[in-house]
Amino acid sequence: MDGDVRLRIEDGVAELVLDRPAKHNAVTPAMAGRLLDHARALDAEDRVRAILIRGEGERAFCAGSDLNALAAYPSAWHFRNRVEYATAIRNIRKPVVAALQGWTLGGGAEAALSADLRIASETTRLGFPEVQRGWVGGGGASQLLPRLIGQGQAARLLMLGEPIDAAEALRLGIVEEVVAQPALLDRAREIARKLAALSPVAVQSVKAAMRMAWEAPLSAGLAYENEMNVLCFSAGDHLEGIRAFNEKRPAEFAR
Repeated sequence: MDGDVRLRIEDGVAELVLDRPAKHNAVTPAMAGRLLDHARALDAEDRVRAILIRGEGERAFCAGSDLNALAAYPSAWHFRNRVEYATAIRNIRKPVVAALQGWTLGGGAEAALSADLRIASETTRLGFPEVQRGWVGGGGASQLLPRLIGQGQAARLLMLGEPIDAAEALRLGIVEEVVAQPALLDRAREIARKLAALSPVAVQSVKAAMRMAWEAPLSAGLAYENEMNVLCFSAGDHLEGIRAFNEKRPAEFAR
């Protein structure tokens, strides 16, 4: 099977490209492994402060897992131990922006949910068709989508498996912005660059605190947020932020 996950790093932003346009960027096991390797390496790479993930071509972000590859696992045990690419994205500590276009289905939609911010083009068709094929997705949709849009709307999308367009995804709160197709990459890159210009300690602390809200009761989440606040102050980036404010200039965070 062909396909790759390409990586480019520029101005503090790592761009991950699902590169299998002839198959709507459907992910093979080899691509999933490649994505996992990139995700782990980028978390450890100091010059990378934000990550943008997108699909090659204009027809799809990602149509999910390659169905023929799913059928080729020798046993359920081997399938259970697969690389789950949406989880690899979700486990990245740094901020992740997903640029969505065309078909964003199944595992591809779960990969989008695993990002922190989702910018969609007006061509986006997003859905979770696994139930129509006879299974439930394994990349997090049943857990993430109800937290994002509520139980009823999540049930509609997950139990019927019917795709929605970009306008509906925006109305439900699945994506943060919808732009014209020609403007998609510019807008997604602009947001990623803005994230990369911020204090990495602050941005990653915000992400960690928000992720805690998925798991913890309010009292524990509030306590965790305060610890993240203290961590930021102990790192010292707040001093540059205060200086920049007093000097009426953009802050420059060196770390």
